[in-house]
Amino acid sequence: MIRAEMLNRVREREKVWDFIIIGGGATGVGCAVDAAARGFEVLLLEQDDFGKGTSSRSTKLVHGGVRYLAQGNLALVREALKERGILKKNAPHLFKIQSFIVPCNSFRQKFFYGAGLKFYNLLSAKYGFGKSLILSKKETLQKLPNLKSKNLRGGVLYYDGQFDDTRLLIDLVKTAAEQTATVLNYAPVSALTKNSRNNIDGVKFHDAETGEEFTAQAKIVINATGAFCDAVRRMSNENAAQIIAPSQGIHLVFDRKFLPSENALMIPKTSDGRVLFAIPWHGKTLVGTTDTPIEKAELEPKAFDQEIEFILQTARIYLENAPQRKDITSVFVGVRPLVKSAKTTDTAALSRDHTIEFDSSNLLTVTGGKWTTYRRMAEDAINQAIEKAGLPVKNCPTEDLKIHGGGENSERFGDLAIYGTDAEKIQQLIEENPRLAEKLHEDLPYCAAEIVWAIRFEMAHTVEDVLARRTRALFLDARAAVQIAPRVAEIMAREMGKDNAWINAQIEKFNETAKNYLPL
Repeated sequence: MIRAEMLNRVREREKVWDFIIIGGGATGVGCAVDAAARGFEVLLLEQDDFGKGTSSRSTKLVHGGVRYLAQGNLALVREALKERGILKKNAPHLFKIQSFIVPCNSFRQKFFYGAGLKFYNLLSAKYGFGKSLILSKKETLQKLPNLKSKNLRGGVLYYDGQFDDTRLLIDLVKTAAEQTATVLNYAPVSALTKNSRNNIDGVKFHDAETGEEFTAQAKIVINATGAFCDAVRRMSNENAAQIIAPSQGIHLVFDRKFLPSENALMIPKTSDGRVLFAIPWHGKTLVGTTDTPIEKAELEPKAFDQEIEFILQTARIYLENAPQRKDITSVFVGVRPLVKSAKTTDTAALSRDHTIEFDSSNLLTVTGGKWTTYRRMAEDAINQAIEKAGLPVKNCPTEDLKIHGGGENSERFGDLAIYGTDAEKIQQLIEENPRLAEKLHEDLPYCAAEIVWAIRFEMAHTVEDVLARRTRALFLDARAAVQIAPRVAEIMAREMGKDNAWINAQIEKFNETAKNYLPL
């Protein structure tokens, strides 16, 4: 997966693509994997880096959605639970079965949540991970040692899935490339082209680094740009009504001591009705999320002070040793592409299910949904695109398609295990050059070999690409990420043939971005 080779494919292309997909997040990359795996010729274009938007900023859960169960949306929960099981099978190196505990302050709550979570487990059928259990007060405190004991009557334990969102995304990009898709980051689309019948027949885009401009034609174009989909819809029809009501959710990251357990905490109803999670993730404690309506989506959204305070205040209610603002190691924000409803402005009530729309010029827009159901969203979108474009009907193979890196046990490689079958290749880099085994920072699990790997084989282009999305350094500890940015920039410069001016510019740009991950 080398970017220069991908660009050359586009330069040399004379034939019309079957699919051009705009958007390099979970939905767009999922569509690229699906279409390419069916044997279609696919070009995927991302305006920034893969996963720069919402797909790198999730709560790191693969789940059916307990809150949707409470809303009575059984079809959505059942579908998501099935997809959870499919992902566990196809990407075992990135998937972890995670136990959650719901604390209960009354016997009525124990019965209510116990019955609900048993039903949740029943809905998962053959894709279940284990039976839910009702716990005594003593058992609950043993499993969550930092939980407040006052008024506690026990808890309910259940199982869901956890993953590393951007590592999965990068492996999906590799999977698409292995299925012969052409994939490009830093390739913003500036216009959609139309034929004499006013149907979209291609795109105009450019290479963000060099400014080189391209025109590519396709039998159908898919708009999979998530929270930014309305901007692409207006490229097709400047009068298109907005369909996205964006909402942002923030996550705070703390030291592991605030959740000294392998069990996660799930608070099903906070003071304003939201669900809040505290989960162990890469040796840290991740707490989130909020649900705040915003006017417009941004590539680098910022946390509102009231969101940070809401999470801290809620943590104080439940945790004996509660984190303070000074304990935050990182704060990150994701924008949800919630599909608008004429009947409500409450983002908690807007659709989490996905929406597929064709406009009058045959632009297919797929949006909404969530990470857990990315594969099903892609299958639905590609099925409809095939029909609209009159392409040969081919069955979707992704339910049984192994995602890059899956299959082989890589646990013996320690911190590198998250790379799956690539872990051995990264280890080979270290054997060839033992200096690459150096840890970049004592508080982070990453070594220099991972930087080299990201540049050579994962299309990382900037220091931010490496520290935010190829590794998760910025999301785990923003201060530590800033400290290692100069070292990372030097490694990258050697690999990419860049000079000191590039190094200094990259450090300065990364430091500016990192400010968004540090609470004031």
